[in-house]
Amino acid sequence: MAMQSDQSVLATERLQVGYKGRAILPPLDIRIRPGELWVLAGRNGSGKSTLLKTLLGLIAPVGGRVLREPGASITYLPQKQALDPIVPMRVLDIVAEGVEGGKSFLRPWLGRAQRRQIQEALELTETAHLAKRSFVELSEGQKQRVLIARALASSPRLMLLDEPTSAMDLPAEREAIEQIDQLRRKLDTAVLIVSHHLPAAVKAADRVLFVDAEHTTVAMGSVREVVAHPTFRRQFSGLTGELSSQDPSFPPIDEVSNG
Repeated sequence: MAMQSDQSVLATERLQVGYKGRAILPPLDIRIRPGELWVLAGRNGSGKSTLLKTLLGLIAPVGGRVLREPGASITYLPQKQALDPIVPMRVLDIVAEGVEGGKSFLRPWLGRAQRRQIQEALELTETAHLAKRSFVELSEGQKQRVLIARALASSPRLMLLDEPTSAMDLPAEREAIEQIDQLRRKLDTAVLIVSHHLPAAVKAADRVLFVDAEHTTVAMGSVREVVAHPTFRRQFSGLTGELSSQDPSFPPIDEVSNG
């Protein structure tokens, strides 16, 4: 549903998500604004995927509604890509799918503006030198940058990224999160990122949304506010110490206000 302009790319009003009419989380009022980076946190089975699918319109809300900025492009990068390794797709072909919404085969001849979008996406993600390489031959880090380029090719106002660093080692994960952070600042594109490996993602976040279907719990706010939530602390007890080691200004958990 389109919304009146309130400087939000995507918003929800008393949104309840679930299945067969049963809500698995409390009602959610979300406001994602241009350029913001949100981290969606929670354990397996916490309701993250259900929430994402509802925001994308793949699942109907149990209650409330999802509002989108009129005309805004929203791209989704799922955790697992359904790319057949037998098909010899080049990096350029993969990124071109972003321009055509995955239907580039219907229009094999791209216009000048579309070619420019593809080239800009490759340059922004530093993958232009890979354009003619076979996608399946790339490293996991290179593949992820190419998939982000595909998402950027449509000039999105919001990118939903589901575990974009799940196949990477720690250094590559940190590099990928840093690149996503730089891109959203440069392009003023909002990002909602799902990650089990929270330290790198949370360090870059403006807002954190923590969901826990088992305890019917939601915590939403700044990093400090969400990290202070008792349920979050129980599930991610080691995160605060890691954040403090990265940033001395981050207070010990006992000094964080519950807000």
